Amino acid sequence: MESKPKGILNKFLIIVEKGGNALPHPATLFALFAFATLILSLVAFLLNWSAVMPQIGETPPERIFPVNLLSREGIHSIMKDMVVNFTGFAPLGIVLVAMLGIGVAEHSGLISAVIRLLVLSAPKRIITFVLVLAGILSNVASDVGYVLLIPLAGIIFQSIGRHPIVGMAAAFAGVSGGFSANLILGTIDPLLAGLSTEAAQIFDSSYEVNPTANYYFMVVSTFLIAFTGTWVTEKIIAPRLGEYKDETGEEINIDKLSNIEKKGLKRVGFVSLIILVGTIFLVVPENGFFRGLDGTILTSPLIKGVIAILFIVSALLGLVYGFTTKKYKTDTDVMNGMSKSIKTLSLYIVLVFFAAQFVAYFKMSNLGIIFAIKGATLIQNTGLGLIPLSIMFIILAAAINMLMGSASAKWAIMAPIFIPMFMLLGYSPELTQVIYRIGDSVTNIISPMMSFFALIIAFIQKYDKKAGIGTIIATMLPYSIVFFIVWTILLALV
Repeated sequence: MESKPKGILNKFLIIVEKGGNALPHPATLFALFAFATLILSLVAFLLNWSAVMPQIGETPPERIFPVNLLSREGIHSIMKDMVVNFTGFAPLGIVLVAMLGIGVAEHSGLISAVIRLLVLSAPKRIITFVLVLAGILSNVASDVGYVLLIPLAGIIFQSIGRHPIVGMAAAFAGVSGGFSANLILGTIDPLLAGLSTEAAQIFDSSYEVNPTANYYFMVVSTFLIAFTGTWVTEKIIAPRLGEYKDETGEEINIDKLSNIEKKGLKRVGFVSLIILVGTIFLVVPENGFFRGLDGTILTSPLIKGVIAILFIVSALLGLVYGFTTKKYKTDTDVMNGMSKSIKTLSLYIVLVFFAAQFVAYFKMSNLGIIFAIKGATLIQNTGLGLIPLSIMFIILAAAINMLMGSASAKWAIMAPIFIPMFMLLGYSPELTQVIYRIGDSVTNIISPMMSFFALIIAFIQKYDKKAGIGTIIATMLPYSIVFFIVWTILLALV
């Protein structure tokens, strides 16, 4: 039986939850946005809206007018381009290919084994740090951190005589609060980069945002969030929750790695070493095979073809582990693993269809560039510098995250407006994207709209029968506040 949360903050969060649940499905929202764009294009045309494109280099200023998509030509374009809008939507193919490779690694049990090895082999004095770090790294494998690591963290903390909810909070902070940090590229990176590319091309048709665009920031953020999450856990959360009295009488059982799993990991480590050495050998020489045609690494297939690399390496390591542990016995097992990972994207594919139409209409109508020019002019007139502007954008993304959980869905709405706007102010799409990712991450752990929020409550209730929404929010809010502060400082420094 859940206790009724008390206090102004908890009452506000209940209102937010009810309001968010009252919203239509995200795919329906995009369909409505697409329809609204058609109507707005007609209104803008009738009211003769326009904006003057600032001079770029030697290109003279140009006045941009809206295109009426409900005209005869507009409707013809909508009908002819509907399939192309969908199949040509940048994030779609990228995510599908990436998930095929990651699906092999995840279905083989490799990712689960790596997380268990990382957590179970850690000394007790650094177990909190390891949990937060493991949570961050688990993001590369979609929802495995939520369904495996968080409940495992509770069991581990209980087994060493500490409050299990403290361990679960640490893991949750890493998995969800550290969503924009990692040492490895995951499916979210190409997904967001694809959306950013679509948005940037509203302003510059040749611009391309690479999935590795935020990689260095992510790497630094990984250790920053891991250390920060550890500090919050030990200095704020653990003292607040105090000691735990086990009243269940259940035997604590942590599944350790079997001999066959250890053998599989050893082989994966050996193959990984071969891949690493081979890659270095092909990249380091000035005329290396993996160098770009101009001899640089930035134009190399390792950077431009990062999705292919992600697919090949993930699939290869998954195959090595799967056939070693007998999870895979035939090629049919491997293909079933791939198909299972694609099945998890069925809802995403539906959402992408409507999101692709919305983005295409926004671009065709010229509304995106008109709004961007008007918004950029307004911001310029306020005299705000990059840091205040970035903080405002982080807060906006964080606030919207309280009502809409999907990172890609929010970015699909915000990118067509904010990326061109920031480009007009002289800031790159890569910077705009990383600012958004900070805002999207810091409130994940306190957002009732986060898709796994209900699952986290169920996990917590194993140790606290009275736990409810207020319990989760009160426990995780310190992480949100501190993550916001340290990430903003890092952004200002770089």
